Amino acid sequence: MATNTSPNTVGFYVEESKDNIYETVLGEIKYLELPLGITLGSVYDDQPNAHQKFMEKLDACIRNHDKEIEKMCNFHHQGFVDAITELLKVRADAEKLKVQVTDTNRRLQDAGKEVIAQTEEIIQCRFQQRNITTVVEKLQLCLPVLEMYSKLKEQMNVKRYYSALKTMEQLENTYFPRVNQYRFCQIMIENLPKLREEIKEISMSDLKDFLESIRKHSDKIGETAMKQAQQQKTFNTGLQKQNNLRYGKNMYINNDGILEPRNEIVSKQNLEEEEEEHEDEVLTAHDLVDFSPVYRCLHIYSVLGDADTFENYYRKQRRKQARLVLQPQSNMHETVEGYRRYFSQIVGFFVVEDHILHVTQGLITRAYTDELWNMALSKIIAVLRTHSSYCTDPDLVLELKNLIVVFADTLQGYGFPVNRLFDLLFEIRDQYNETLLKKWAVLFRDIFEADNCSPIPVSNEEEYKIVISKFPFQDPELDKQCFPKKLPMSQSVPQIYIQVKEFIYASLKFSESLHRSSTEIDDMLRKSTNLLLTRTLSSCLQNLIKKPHIGLTELVQIIINTTHLEQACKYLEDFITNITNISQETLHTARLYGLSTFKGKVAQTACMSACQHLSTSLMQMLLDNDLKQISMGAIQQFNLDVIQCELFASSEPVPGFHGETLQLAFIDLRQVPSETIISVIESQLDVVLLIKICIKLLYKICSFFLNIFLLQRLTCSPNSTVYHWKKQALHRPGLHVMVSQTMACYDYMNERAPACFGCELVDYAAK
Repeated sequence: MATNTSPNTVGFYVEESKDNIYETVLGEIKYLELPLGITLGSVYDDQPNAHQKFMEKLDACIRNHDKEIEKMCNFHHQGFVDAITELLKVRADAEKLKVQVTDTNRRLQDAGKEVIAQTEEIIQCRFQQRNITTVVEKLQLCLPVLEMYSKLKEQMNVKRYYSALKTMEQLENTYFPRVNQYRFCQIMIENLPKLREEIKEISMSDLKDFLESIRKHSDKIGETAMKQAQQQKTFNTGLQKQNNLRYGKNMYINNDGILEPRNEIVSKQNLEEEEEEHEDEVLTAHDLVDFSPVYRCLHIYSVLGDADTFENYYRKQRRKQARLVLQPQSNMHETVEGYRRYFSQIVGFFVVEDHILHVTQGLITRAYTDELWNMALSKIIAVLRTHSSYCTDPDLVLELKNLIVVFADTLQGYGFPVNRLFDLLFEIRDQYNETLLKKWAVLFRDIFEADNCSPIPVSNEEEYKIVISKFPFQDPELDKQCFPKKLPMSQSVPQIYIQVKEFIYASLKFSESLHRSSTEIDDMLRKSTNLLLTRTLSSCLQNLIKKPHIGLTELVQIIINTTHLEQACKYLEDFITNITNISQETLHTARLYGLSTFKGKVAQTACMSACQHLSTSLMQMLLDNDLKQISMGAIQQFNLDVIQCELFASSEPVPGFHGETLQLAFIDLRQVPSETIISVIESQLDVVLLIKICIKLLYKICSFFLNIFLLQRLTCSPNSTVYHWKKQALHRPGLHVMVSQTMACYDYMNERAPACFGCELVDYAAK
């Protein structure tokens, strides 16, 4: 059922509900530790005037508490009074106690002053001891750093820069981290980069001094290296010769075909001396040059992490030095010392590079040295080609060859390829042979000039042996004759033979040490000897037979001499075979040409000289002043003789003449007037015709015989027509000779012809 509630009852319940809320709030304020903001917020969240009502409730609560406090105080008042009374009673005792405590404290303070002082001293000592301990500990950390830094300074002073860099690394990695909180450590750390730069500058300066030093002393280094290579080669050659001697290879065949030992025997004593020299201490580039600046600088830049900069600088500077070393002096070709100095500098340069290559890692590489050597080799070959072409002395060329061989052997010992140098030697060998040929041409010419072109007279056996010891001459028929007797050849033959052998020796000197086989050397000697015989000796003989004093007798002797020289070629072949150690079994087919080609030329020259001599003799017979007149029969016979001479010339008595070459020797004789001209002269018929014929012959340059035999020069008056014509004609080039001949013809004919023919003669001559 429903409940009915009046409005007043409702209002009452509402008021009661609000009072409960305020009570709850006040309870929370007193007993709970909640934030007041939340509690008070709940008051203000209600309806208006809630604040006033809350304040009223709060005032009522305060009054209640005051009443409770008053009741509590009244309840305990008597106890409080009793407590005060008790306190008053103990005041006096407290005063006495205070006095006693004060006195005790005073006496205690007086007694503890000494203890306090000693205690303070102990405390101070403890503080000092602690500080000392701390200092010792810190010093133990700092002292190694200071010692290392002092060691660094000392290393810098004694220029041990690589060790100094290692010390810097230890300081940075190990010691500085322990004491980096101290100021002195920071100063040291700041100084290390400066010290590194200083070390780089100093080491680079040392490297520059080193490069300058080796540039100045490279010739000494190269000279020592070349000397060692030459000593080693000499020693090896001595051993080889000794082995050849043991196995009978040091024998040769003399002129009589008898096997004899050579004079080039190496004695045991000489070998021992060479061996002792070879066993002497061998100096190397390291013994002559201090390479420590390079090592030091390389290590320094490697430690500093700048090795590439050092490598590039070193290679750049060495390339510059290489170009300077390869640049020869302008007068290098004048003396062997110029070549020796040039080679020594180059060898010294590459010996240093080879040493750097093997003792350092990465500074230079084999590819770098090979590239540098190929560049240098091309330059060297070009320089040697140029300067060797200026050499005209074979001895200088030979010394140059020996230097090139030692130079090549030395660098080959260090691993550099030198095949191109030996190829160059073959070019220089041709030049050497040319200089030898020129030198021997002078010797041959001197021999021929001193030769009397007569057989060699020998008066006794001793003189005969002397001659045949120089020249391989054998003639059983001559041996049967008694002394004195004459050898068929002249004195020049043994001398020429000796000089040919000397030429072979000289040519052999160049062929040695070229790393060629004996067969190749033998072939080179034969080729050069053939050039000497077929070109130089043949040319000297040709010049000899062209001299005007050489007559038929001398030509005959020259032919005899060349025949004996031709026969001696087989002995020269045996001579070459023996000095080159070529066995007869492996002997090739190359032969000496000898003078076979020259003999043909001598025969041609002799035939031409004979024909010219015959022509000259016949001409002189006609031009003899004692010859007053010639009969018709003599002229006819003369013409027949000339015809026979021309027939002989046209029959090619000696092979080798071309066309009418030999017939030209009788061309002057062919100009002798024929029977018709002679008959005209004798009968004194048509004088004008005679003059025309004579002038015609003069214009053809064929009147040498007529000019001498028919004409005589006469003087003419300056006012004559002939004189003026002659004067004008002289201004015409090439006519003065012909005019003079014509004038002589006119002067001669003027005696036999009327004066009226003079003008006709002049007119005809002008045409």
